[in-house]
Amino acid sequence: MSTEKNVQIVKNILAALGRRDKQDLLALSAEDIEWIIPGEDWPLAGTYRGHAGLNNLVHNANETVETSYPEPPEFIAQGDLVLVVGFARGRIKATNRTFEDHWVFAITIRNGKVTNIREYVDTQALARASETAASPRP
Repeated sequence: MSTEKNVQIVKNILAALGRRDKQDLLALSAEDIEWIIPGEDWPLAGTYRGHAGLNNLVHNANETVETSYPEPPEFIAQGDLVLVVGFARGRIKATNRTFEDHWVFAITIRNGKVTNIREYVDTQALARASETAASPRP
């Protein structure tokens, strides 16, 4: 598949995420999708596998985080890999603490479906925003 088509698939999946459209997300994702969000001490960190994992991730995100993207992301594609470089502002709902996050998603496309997403995010900023007053780090 051409890099232009792969970039369009990634744009479509990001748009579906923005709309919280689970049906489109599943349609654009391989059944064995793997989504890796690094880090500890913040609600979305972990590895999500398959459509069930993707559903779980979307549900958890809707329940725990509000995010906005004040600038359009940049797309860099080579073969089956599309890198998305962006910036987000958000709030962890449980703590009402805000964060800013410069991020990169490495997204692999095979046979017209997203098969792997690896997030490179500011895990420290997200963990800090997730801390409660009773559990701050030294």
